[in-house]
Amino acid sequence: MGWAGRLFNVRDTLPRMILLELSGLSYLLVSCRTETPPTGPQWALAIAAFALGLLLHNRQPVNLTVQTALFAVALSILDDATINQVGTAWALGELAFWAPRFALVGVGAGAVAAVYLIFGLPGSGDSVTEAIVGLAINLGLPVLLGTVGRTNQQLAVQAMRRAESEQRAARADERSAIARELHDVVAHHVASMVLRVGVARHVLPGIGPETAAVFDDVHRTGTAALADLRRLVAVLRDPDGVRGDAALTAIEPSALPAALDGAVETARRAGVIVEAEIDPAVGGLDAVRGLAVLRLTQEALTNVAKHAGPSATARLRVSVSGADVDWEVADDGGARIARPETPPGGGHGLTGMRERVEVLGGVLTAGPSGHGWRVGTVLPGEAS
Repeated sequence: MGWAGRLFNVRDTLPRMILLELSGLSYLLVSCRTETPPTGPQWALAIAAFALGLLLHNRQPVNLTVQTALFAVALSILDDATINQVGTAWALGELAFWAPRFALVGVGAGAVAAVYLIFGLPGSGDSVTEAIVGLAINLGLPVLLGTVGRTNQQLAVQAMRRAESEQRAARADERSAIARELHDVVAHHVASMVLRVGVARHVLPGIGPETAAVFDDVHRTGTAALADLRRLVAVLRDPDGVRGDAALTAIEPSALPAALDGAVETARRAGVIVEAEIDPAVGGLDAVRGLAVLRLTQEALTNVAKHAGPSATARLRVSVSGADVDWEVADDGGARIARPETPPGGGHGLTGMRERVEVLGGVLTAGPSGHGWRVGTVLPGEAS
């Protein structure tokens, strides 16, 4: 950010303070060449205003209080209180630029006005009307400039956030379009390859077992790739079926057992007694179903802690049977409070879990089981 940008940045008060102090120093040095050069007390109060302004430049309320006090002293003992007057006006403008509530600016302006009316007006020779008009200008101008600067800053921030949001939306749309196009192209060719491998497996006479195993492996890999493509595109084409960006991410299959152990440990730290039975074969799941198993486990164990209380015992079972994944979480009830069939809050509770399972072709079952509650599903190995 250049100096021009820093001058209008509400958080970057130092460049403005340096500019003010250079202007004040220039005023004093020019005054030294006149018939009435600055006096010792004037230099002392000016240096105090400069030093404290630098020290407190990013603590606007405190800086205004200190500058107002120096202004009161200057009005009492100096013939020319210009430096301290400008310093106080500047501090008031900085307060208006920064203040989260305008009431704080009103309090600051009232304090400065009181100081002037008490210490400056009696010996100034001005009428009350002249004093009020001059005071309104001296106070109104910095408050106006500070308010305008703060408003412009807020509008700039809002415009930047809106632009970033539009850019993210445009990137998301572009990624979705590319994903669909890749699916249309890649799925066609992969399906063709799988079909030809299957045909070759049956029409080639006398192939050895090793060659047949290679054909079978290629056929399984291609079929799994097609299933993953269909699942991911289903998510892209039905964004309401899943909630949040987490649904669009994937997890490394080999990391799933450790991630499930982490979810169990999180529930245990919340006070829930968790008995986990996790099939090591989950480390071989595809990324989409692996992520679903992890999110379902996290949500179910969170619901146990929320509805059954920290004294509950929960049983987590994840097993792989052939190509299907059997997942279940049940609890003994604990200190259960009433659990709604569909907890409120889009993307949470049973509603979000059901939608996530349905995207993968499964059906979520949930309901009372003895004194507790059970939720489970079977995630099929192929999209239904």
